[in-house]
Amino acid sequence: MMTWGGLIQAQELSAILGSADLVVMDCRFDLADPHAGARAWAAAHIPGAHHADLDRDLSDHARLGHGRHPLPAAEAMCQWLAACGISPAHRVVVYDAGDGAMAAARLWALLRLLGHRQVALLDGGLQRWLALGLPLDDRPPIALPTAYQAGYDPSLVVSTQQVLARLHETPAWLIDARAAARFRGDVEPIDPVAGHVPGALNRPYTDNLAGDGRFLPAEVLRAQFAALLGDRRDRLAVMCGSGVTACHHLLALHVAGFSGVQWYADSWSGWISDPARPVATS
Repeated sequence: MMTWGGLIQAQELSAILGSADLVVMDCRFDLADPHAGARAWAAAHIPGAHHADLDRDLSDHARLGHGRHPLPAAEAMCQWLAACGISPAHRVVVYDAGDGAMAAARLWALLRLLGHRQVALLDGGLQRWLALGLPLDDRPPIALPTAYQAGYDPSLVVSTQQVLARLHETPAWLIDARAAARFRGDVEPIDPVAGHVPGALNRPYTDNLAGDGRFLPAEVLRAQFAALLGDRRDRLAVMCGSGVTACHHLLALHVAGFSGVQWYADSWSGWISDPARPVATS
């Protein structure tokens, strides 16, 4: 069932394609080949879909010390959204190749940060769309001129200084979306330092998914997060390696009924940019 602000199923999106107030965004990205997503979109995409590039459109690499995918400025984000034909009044659907982690959930989170409520992630992504035999197109869409003015909600972002100030707070409140081996510090294939923020909890973002790449039902997610967090229900925050897969937890927690969850967008790669910050391994 479609819930604007959460998830939309492929059949539901197919039924509303072409609506004047709808914009679809293809967010496919491959960390190993940063241009692969754009090539895939150019070859075939959901009809009418624009392309969003994680590095170019959803990050600002000029912001040093804020991790591998720093948040773009709100003004720059708004200018890009307007160029895509998105206004605050539009319904937006975001998708990627499959589970939403690279990087559809990132765009979902950025829009929510701007106060955009009518944004939904295509559950199962392009993989689910193709499995149902739904159509693709290779024609670039036409963006109608529009305007977008908004600012980020500061209550939904947590800074490194705020994380430092809360290190000894209990019960645990910071959830790390990386794979367990990276969280423990057993391996680190991307960042120069292995480990995690002291006191953080680990829940790999893949735990949010059913076997077909779609999200688990809301009641299952709610029970699993409750078991992880114990008595903690408020002032939660999520992180990962660079602030991308953390957004999968933002969406999963939203679907599960948690509100006000904060995004530590700098995440692990931002945390370790200062060697004086503590690191835990276990």
